[in-house]
Amino acid sequence: MPYPLEKGDKLRAYHFIKELSKWEDIYLIAISDNEVKQEHINEVKKYCKEIHVFPISLKSIMSNMIRSFILGLPFQSGYFYNSKIAHEVELLVDKIKPDHIFLQLLRTTEYVRNIHGVNMTLDYMDAFAKGMERRIDGAYFPAKQIYRWEYDRLRKYESRVYHWFKNKLIISDQDLNSLFIGDVSSVNIIPNGVDTEYFQPTPANKEYDLLFFGNMSYPPNVSAAIYLCKEIVPLLQKNFPDLKVAIAGADPSREVQALANKNVIITGWVDDMREYIRKSKIAIAPMLIGTGLQNKLLQAMAMEIPCITSVLANNALGAKHQDSILIGRNTEDYVKQVSLLLNDRELYQKIAVNGCKYVNDNFNWEAYAKKVHHLMYPEKLINK
Repeated sequence: MPYPLEKGDKLRAYHFIKELSKWEDIYLIAISDNEVKQEHINEVKKYCKEIHVFPISLKSIMSNMIRSFILGLPFQSGYFYNSKIAHEVELLVDKIKPDHIFLQLLRTTEYVRNIHGVNMTLDYMDAFAKGMERRIDGAYFPAKQIYRWEYDRLRKYESRVYHWFKNKLIISDQDLNSLFIGDVSSVNIIPNGVDTEYFQPTPANKEYDLLFFGNMSYPPNVSAAIYLCKEIVPLLQKNFPDLKVAIAGADPSREVQALANKNVIITGWVDDMREYIRKSKIAIAPMLIGTGLQNKLLQAMAMEIPCITSVLANNALGAKHQDSILIGRNTEDYVKQVSLLLNDRELYQKIAVNGCKYVNDNFNWEAYAKKVHHLMYPEKLINK
C-alpha cells in the first residue's frame, strides 16, 4: 500500500498515482503484509477510482517462499505472491478492462504472468540484483548464502521478465547500468521527484548537528547508521564533544536501537519528518551499500539543509561536490566535511542554497509523471 510514505518505493508509487490521476482513471491493486488502516486508504482514494487491497498472511508467505525456492524465483517474488490472490487479480483485470497495467518492482510481476493483450509498464525502480550483490561481502553465514541465492535469482529474473513489458523504467543511470539484461537501451530513466511545496526551507532552532533518516529497518540504512555512529561520530567528538545526532525513521532494527546514547537519539516512527530536518544543521547519508536515489537527500536539500553523502549515493543524485553537496569517500573524509560545515558559515550557506536550487531545478514529480504518461500513451497529448 503506497501510504504512509515511510519508504522510497511507497513515495514513488504515491506520487505517480497522484500525478497520473490528473489524466487517467487509476485502479490500485495493493498486496500488503501489514494491516492497512482506513485512513491510509482514504488518503490514496483521493486519486483512485477503485482500491483493492489484498492482505497476505505469514502462513502464505512461508509456503510461497518455499515454492519460490523450488522454482528458482527470487525470494521477494515468493514473499509477495499468492496464487489465490493472483486469480482475484486476473478477475479484476477482466472486469476493469484496463488499457494499461503499471507494475511497481519485480516482486509484482508474477501476478501478470497469465495476463495477455494489455500493454504493461514495469518500474524496476532500483537494480535489485546489484543491490543484493553488494550485501554479500559484509554478511555472515547463513545470511551470506541467502544473499548469494537471491542475487543469482534476481539477476536471471530481471532478464526474464524484461520481455513481458512494453515499457521499462529505472530510477537512475547508475541503476540502469547495473541491470542484468542484454539491452538497456529500451529502459527509460525516470528519477524520483520531491514535493517542493511540502519540503520548503523553514527557519527553526537547531537541536541536532547531524541527521540521518529513512526506513530504519532497510539494510542499507541500518549499515549506514551503524557506520555513522560507530566510526564517524567518535572521531567528530574529539573536536565537538557535545555533538548531537538524530537517527529518525520507522521501524528501527535492534542494531539501530542499540546505537542510542546521550549524544544519539533514535526516534522511531516520525509523523512529520520535516520537524527533524528543519531542526538539524546537517543531513548526512554515508551509504555503503544499496541502489536507487536517496529521497532523504532530495528532501533535506529542498529544505536548505546542507547534505553530505557517499560517492555511491551521489552517483544517482548527480549533485556537484563542494557546490550543492559534499561527498565523503572514507571515514576521514566524512569527518572533514562535517567539520567544515560546522565551522565555515559561508560554505554552509553556499551548500544549503545551491543544494535547494539543484533539487528544485532537477527533481519534479509532475514532469516525471508526464514522461511516464507519454510512454504509456504516446498517442495522447496532455494539455493540462
